[in-house]
Amino acid sequence: MSDSGEAPVVVVEEVAAEAPAEAMDINTAVQVVLKKALAHDGLARGLHEAARAIEKGEAQLCVLAEDCNEATYKKLIEALCAEQNVNLISVPTNKQLGQWAGLCKIDEAGEPRKVVGCSCAVVTDYGDETEGLAVLQEYLKSR
Repeated sequence: MSDSGEAPVVVVEEVAAEAPAEAMDINTAVQVVLKKALAHDGLARGLHEAARAIEKGEAQLCVLAEDCNEATYKKLIEALCAEQNVNLISVPTNKQLGQWAGLCKIDEAGEPRKVVGCSCAVVTDYGDETEGLAVLQEYLKSR
């Protein structure tokens, strides 16, 4: 030990992740945003909750499954989003959207089990700023 009174200088090298925003595709960005919104209690799932959130003007983003088997369901959500100027994004399957929206059980290995389909989810609160949110907002601006 030295009696010089000076604290040892510790040099910490920050290793920045070399992951550009383009590396994350739009589906991954939507998944990240939905998980963060779910954690912050800012996610409405299903037709009733989604329609209520959109009509109240609380909706910031709407995610609709392309394989929805009810045409009137899709028409209603698309019309409400157009009326309230809410951004609308499509995902391939309702099972995938259900998994992203937290409508499944996770087993010990971390694999989703008993996934319930979800044809519509609305984000009312994004939660924290994430890379996925930045990618998603850039995608929405470019459309």
